[in-house]
Amino acid sequence: MTIRFSKQFLQLESAGGIILFVAAFIAILISNSPIAHWYQQAIEKSLFIINEGLMALFFVIVGIELKRNYLEGMFSKLSQIILPLAAAVGGMIVPALIYCMINLSTPDALRGWATPVATDIAFAVGVLALFGSRIPLALKLFLLLLAIFDDIGAIIIIAIFYGHGLVYGYLILAALIIGLLMLLNRKGILKLWPYLSLGVLLWVTLFFAGIHPTIAGVIFALTLPGNTDEMAAPLQRLEIILHPWVAYFIMPLFALANAGISLQDINLTTLTNTIVLGIASGLFFGKQIGVMLFSWCLIKLDLAKLPEKTSWIQLYGVALLCGIGFTMSLFLGTLSFANESQYLAEVRLGVIIGSLLSGMLGAWVLYLAKVYRT
Repeated sequence: MTIRFSKQFLQLESAGGIILFVAAFIAILISNSPIAHWYQQAIEKSLFIINEGLMALFFVIVGIELKRNYLEGMFSKLSQIILPLAAAVGGMIVPALIYCMINLSTPDALRGWATPVATDIAFAVGVLALFGSRIPLALKLFLLLLAIFDDIGAIIIIAIFYGHGLVYGYLILAALIIGLLMLLNRKGILKLWPYLSLGVLLWVTLFFAGIHPTIAGVIFALTLPGNTDEMAAPLQRLEIILHPWVAYFIMPLFALANAGISLQDINLTTLTNTIVLGIASGLFFGKQIGVMLFSWCLIKLDLAKLPEKTSWIQLYGVALLCGIGFTMSLFLGTLSFANESQYLAEVRLGVIIGSLLSGMLGAWVLYLAKVYRT
């Protein structure tokens, strides 16, 4: 069952990745068109709804995927998770260090250190999908698990570093709501509406408590009952209902709202800006170095093995694809400079450059691996 659901998830993400790319391309086109001014005004009016509200639904899917994989036993054996877990940790530490080293002399820019740490699973899987069955399933599952651990790291970063002035009264109220959600689960309630009602209340209370409300999506998902043998369980039902909306509407809408950048503003000075260099270098160099270094160490120490039927060059190709940060990087960058919009153009440019370089070189390496094997 784990393999079947994982295949469905990867197929949905690969199709969503194509739509995501189209949405990002449209955003750049509009940003350099005569209607750019009206586009920017419309985005500014709807940005809160998209980034704070709809993105919470994206994190619901992240939480559901995390819990479902746990219930189905994907995290039950250390041998199954140690390699993607180590690769994810390395792929977060090294990009953050590279960003910080480049921005040591610009303290204001240091707050963007988290921007290059995350992988966009939809884009990465979308590139893998170009190679069809020539990519071993074990390698695809490695990337999926790595991205899940990546998302967990991003969730922890958001929870710790992107709060503002905690209001303890609302925190207590949020804790009570979480307790009610857990109680519903314990009592075996299978109807969705009680969970959804409390989930909305949890989002509101966390927002007023000073914690970024997208965290409510993950907490909510983890409290849902899930039975691997029962498709009527709220966890599976909500995933079936929500995942297509997230992949085909919410994520492209996020890209449309956050990927727009004016090409007229790009010059040598912009390209050598420390924020741009830090993000692009973190994604392109940091991700591949971190993923490969930590993976190589574990494999050479006999603590893990290469994914089945996978060569080192294929693993390197996937390590490169992990540098496609796009959605999560844009999201983290937007949070990092939430009150300083003058830096957002640099964030977008750095994310786009780093992601494009990682995606193109990753695809080329995987193509060479395919030719070499044939």
